[in-house]
Amino acid sequence: MSEQVSLQEALIYVMVMVSAADSSMTDQELHSMGEVVKTLPVFAGFDQDRLVRVAQDCGKRLQAENGMMDTFALIGASVPPSHRDTAYALAVDVAVADLSVQQEELRILQMLRDTLGLDKLTVAAIERGAQARYRAI
Repeated sequence: MSEQVSLQEALIYVMVMVSAADSSMTDQELHSMGEVVKTLPVFAGFDQDRLVRVAQDCGKRLQAENGMMDTFALIGASVPPSHRDTAYALAVDVAVADLSVQQEELRILQMLRDTLGLDKLTVAAIERGAQARYRAI
């Protein structure tokens, strides 16, 4: 697949895919995505007003025939190796934002790990960090 989107758009696609995996995007997940775009250096220069439009574009892609697999391929082509751990970390943060990770989200995370070619140690570190950050009292 030769098609690509910007790194920032691909990262938003990652977050949308995880959030929509269980067929509902919770307020906590949407808030988490908005905060990520506002605060993380990887989104410096990104027009925050485009967040909804990019998320809708991702949704349209997912609705197409072979949408999920084509979107994963697009993400794989658009996220350089230097930012693949970042993409996975954002996905995990969205998955745990509502303090409940559903089976569908776990499956998307697994598919994303495979798409990005992340090693087990990196994946474990990212997931353990998310557990520590989102632990409830």
